Amino acid sequence: MKRRNFIQKTALSTGAISMGSGLSYASNLASSKDAHKFNLKYAPHLGMFENHAGIDPIDQLNFMADQGFTAFEDNKMRTRDVALQEKMAQTMQKRGIEMGVFVAVFLKEGHVASGDPEKRKAFLKYCKESVEVAKRVNAKWMTVVPGNVATKVKEGYQTANVIETLKQASAIFEPHNLTMVLEPLNFFNHPGAFLTDSPQAYEICKAVDSPSCKILFDIYHQQIQEGNLIPNMKACWDEIAYIQIGDNPGRNEPTTGEINYWNVLKFIKEKGYNGILGMEHGNSRPDREGELAVINAYKKVDSFK
Repeated sequence: MKRRNFIQKTALSTGAISMGSGLSYASNLASSKDAHKFNLKYAPHLGMFENHAGIDPIDQLNFMADQGFTAFEDNKMRTRDVALQEKMAQTMQKRGIEMGVFVAVFLKEGHVASGDPEKRKAFLKYCKESVEVAKRVNAKWMTVVPGNVATKVKEGYQTANVIETLKQASAIFEPHNLTMVLEPLNFFNHPGAFLTDSPQAYEICKAVDSPSCKILFDIYHQQIQEGNLIPNMKACWDEIAYIQIGDNPGRNEPTTGEINYWNVLKFIKEKGYNGILGMEHGNSRPDREGELAVINAYKKVDSFK
């Protein structure tokens, strides 16, 4: 499943929404007083539980909180109506939900490897716009992807161009204590992406040398791209600020693919990680049954002590 599928589904889930929370969702699951206690901060996204909660984002946030989820991420937050952003922020604050990433710059917006001044200017414009969104929704992290490779530019120059752009972007974020997290993408879902590997992201972050430029380690992408997950996470751990989850193959919830998520998440917990783990994946089964399967999968892989 590609990121655009998440975005399309999210757009559908907010297409005909009233600003207030209308009819409350009907659920046969736990209420907030006996919600599950997870070891880590897993962050669902809109649409993941809409068969239980309905299409209203506020009802969906309340449902997430009632199941014990203490974080939330929303790739499309930057483009949502300001009034909805504010309403979602109020709900998250009330329910004890921490805001995870939204997308500041993605592939089609981020072609800076070529060194084209106009493309860099556009990239930085998205970063500036994202600062106001982050303040509005109490976000600390924003996903940034520096576009595709520049086929007519030598690799070393491409890297230098990306680093210079990210230095300028860091100067935008640093005064606000915000962090852009660079997401390496796998070759299978995103052929031609400039940023693909965790060592590459690590090298770039070290060169930018800013607290506002860190790594988003997407476990799904890196299982496809490089495997060897725990050693690779160890190697770049000091630059990882955000983690995303998805099993492979299929990009669905943990337990549906080949990744031993119980071990990987236990390692993350033992490293003292106190950040968010975005549930950037689909549901392996449809309807309410599929949503229950997602919740139960996280309870299973989070069962370590």
